[in-house]
Amino acid sequence: MSNYIILFIITFTLTFTLTLLIKKIALSLNVVDNPFKERKIHTRPIPLLGGIAIFLGFFSILFFVREDLIAGQLEFHHWFGFFIGACFLMIGGFLDDKYNLPIKIQIIWPLLAIVSVIAGGVGIDKVTNPFNGLIFLDQFKISLWHIKGVTYYFVIIADIFTLIWLMGMMYTTKLLDGVDGLVTGITTIGGLVIFLFTTTTQYYQPDIALASLIFSAACLGFLVLNWHPAKIFLGEGGSLLLGYILGVLAIISGGKVAIALLVMGIPILDVAWTMLRRLYYGKNPFKFADKKHLHHKLLNLGLGQRKTVLLYYIMALIFGGSALFLQSTGKIYALLLLAIVALIGIITLSLLSKKSV
Repeated sequence: MSNYIILFIITFTLTFTLTLLIKKIALSLNVVDNPFKERKIHTRPIPLLGGIAIFLGFFSILFFVREDLIAGQLEFHHWFGFFIGACFLMIGGFLDDKYNLPIKIQIIWPLLAIVSVIAGGVGIDKVTNPFNGLIFLDQFKISLWHIKGVTYYFVIIADIFTLIWLMGMMYTTKLLDGVDGLVTGITTIGGLVIFLFTTTTQYYQPDIALASLIFSAACLGFLVLNWHPAKIFLGEGGSLLLGYILGVLAIISGGKVAIALLVMGIPILDVAWTMLRRLYYGKNPFKFADKKHLHHKLLNLGLGQRKTVLLYYIMALIFGGSALFLQSTGKIYALLLLAIVALIGIITLSLLSKKSV
């Protein structure tokens, strides 16, 4: 435990220091988020590119403890594919923050990140059957190439599930990034829940626990300057990166997708509701933007940024923490309860928002 604490402090300090450096670089390059655009709630230009600080802090420490990361079932190629995918997100994020890329170009980078992860051998090969046992998704596969005695496959169903899962996680954190500290804090909680889960006797995975703790420490180091009033924003690459890392950690921890769903449940359902609403009104959910997210409704009711963010944190802690004590069936019931709570919350806030107009 002392080693965990030391690594947490080192990662936190490194990321905080890197955030200060990236803030200066973003300002010098004029890569800032201006408040004059639609949907913006800040009142002055805020530097972007904050995700680079988390990226550098997280992967630098992972490299430092690399021997511990391959001591379990994961191998170097798994982590390398994970790293290359994150690099794609950082490149695309920088270009978008600087040049405001069109949607059809923006989506290339998350897709390349997912391809890198899959090529590295990471994927959802099984899911829990809510009635009994497991459902294996790696039964149907196509041979791609054969290198040095190893055959590489495209596992059709498993890779499609992986694509949907990671794309969903990335775009959830991307669209959620509208209030200071919201995405960073939620993913910090997600990393800590996975850390605690993988340190239990039944699900003991010290390599995943280590990576998850380092991720939480990196997020927390950035959160110090991202808390309201924010001194720096994640930027396009950073908002995608946090969903990407949390999504991959959920996969490599043995398909603990339910844990990430419980932590991110409210944001995921809010994004799903938002996309359905935009489609209903004939709007492209990726091109059209509005201020009707759940967090916007809470702000409109006068809750304020800090209280809104803390409410999200509490929900993530309650439902995410419940995963530590529930078996597979219990997690399904918790997910159903979460969906009901989210639905009631969205409907209630929508009605209250209409009355306050």
